[in-house]
Amino acid sequence: MELVPKRQPTTTEPEYASPWKLGGLGPITLAKRVWNEMDHDEVFNRGAALSYYFLLALFPMLLFMTSLLGLIVGQNPQFQNELYGYIGRVMPGDASSLVTKTIQEITTQASGLKLAISLVVALWTASGGMSALGTSLNAAYDVRESRPWWKRQLTFLLLTIAVALLVIAALVIILFGGKLATFIGTHLHLSDAFTTTWKIVQWPIAVFFVVFCFALIYFFAPDIKHAKWYWITPGSVIGVLLWIVASVGFKVYLSFFNSYAKTYGSLAGVIVLMLWFYITGLALLIGGEINAEIEHAAAEHGRTDAKAEGEKEAPAA
Repeated sequence: MELVPKRQPTTTEPEYASPWKLGGLGPITLAKRVWNEMDHDEVFNRGAALSYYFLLALFPMLLFMTSLLGLIVGQNPQFQNELYGYIGRVMPGDASSLVTKTIQEITTQASGLKLAISLVVALWTASGGMSALGTSLNAAYDVRESRPWWKRQLTFLLLTIAVALLVIAALVIILFGGKLATFIGTHLHLSDAFTTTWKIVQWPIAVFFVVFCFALIYFFAPDIKHAKWYWITPGSVIGVLLWIVASVGFKVYLSFFNSYAKTYGSLAGVIVLMLWFYITGLALLIGGEINAEIEHAAAEHGRTDAKAEGEKEAPAA
């Protein structure tokens, strides 16, 4: 049987230059390829492993974020209540109760030098979860990690800080966007339409920050050299949509069929949190698989700056 070469040099490069061209694949073909690669790369097993790393990184990361937010907006009880309320809207009930209770205990007991040391440890621990995600994304591109240890750790540390800042920006927009719009509208004598418009627009802006987080992770976490930066990619958009839909679906399921408390007792909150992290990890990995398959398909169709399966960078022309 004749083997099909990975690259077809007869195709003109501009035809598949954008990732939104899907590398020359149709949506159904792309979906089939992604599903096959998910099975090959053991995405469901890797998602379970990521949920463990996310759990380890969660509380240090939240400690870092709440402390940083405290420096920005001050130690405001109303702000903390709004933040915990938002966590409750995003996370399933048992998981959000566990998270808010733990964060309150940590912030109450930690102060001064102890808190500063905790923040350093928090960043380091949280970057470990990013490192695990980078390893999983390497599997999506079928490459092995070859970056020096210091470069790899620095990349994941900076990526963790960048993601934290973007999430904080999204939280500030959601929690304080309406009040800020009202303040600006009142002092600049703007109409009520300005405030109303901002309250509507703030949600797409917040979602964009989350999509941007996904795009950053897909660009810097795997050990490959991207030819060009894209603010929004199909993988990041679909990954965020999957995460939102799956999270909402999980909350609806728990509101009707929550039997975890009967089965696991006091551990129910931890189990629900792990399951939500599993959903989050799967969404991130599926988005990475989509971007990887688009890249590989573009290389197969002859795009010179695209990488075939197993390549870390496109071969020199």
